[in-house]
Amino acid sequence: MTTMRITGGLGLLVGIGLAAGPALALEGDPSRGESVAGTCVACHQADGMGMNMPQGESWPRLAGLPADYIAKQLHDFQAGRRENATMMPFAKMLDDQQIADVAAYYAGLASWPELPTAYSAASPDQPGEWLAERGDWDKTLPACSQCHGPNGQGVGADFPPIAGQHAGYLSAQLRAWRNGDRHNDPDGLMRGIAERLDDDQIDLIADYYATLPERLEATSASAAEEEGGQ
Repeated sequence: MTTMRITGGLGLLVGIGLAAGPALALEGDPSRGESVAGTCVACHQADGMGMNMPQGESWPRLAGLPADYIAKQLHDFQAGRRENATMMPFAKMLDDQQIADVAAYYAGLASWPELPTAYSAASPDQPGEWLAERGDWDKTLPACSQCHGPNGQGVGADFPPIAGQHAGYLSAQLRAWRNGDRHNDPDGLMRGIAERLDDDQIDLIADYYATLPERLEATSASAAEEEGGQ
């Protein structure tokens, strides 16, 4: 989650990064990428939706993430700019074209949840929402939505969508940045944010974004029922 108006996929999440070199300019072929993705399904699942394991290692949702973002993360695992004992060996098995192909496959596998484009009317009584949408300027914490967009929908390839990303993954990545275990964000933006967050704030933000699509859908359905009953 890069300069966040403090949110991580996750990104969550889910990590942000600028395009890294000409390899990312390769055009990916989703049909070839599907074959490459056969090695990914054990963790990220056949539908690319990942797994949330709060007491273990959560695996992020890949389906619908920007292809350039996925490709950058794989290149970073290859080069050691991002470290994970499970991901690094798999990433090193791929050449540049295979990375472009599998990134294109997951990007087109499903659409990320479509959410309202307006900023939420955050309430101080909901601290996770407040941090995500308004930040905490007493601690010089910008809101996650400043970079990841209103309701965490993502902005371009560098700021991935985080609404609907698994809470376990988002919180793990924020802690990794805070602890200096992850450092593939541009200009150290994410680490600068994460260092100002305590454990409770990290969990509040992760839970807020992970459950946001469901809560917005429920609110929309309730509003539609009320309107229909008038």
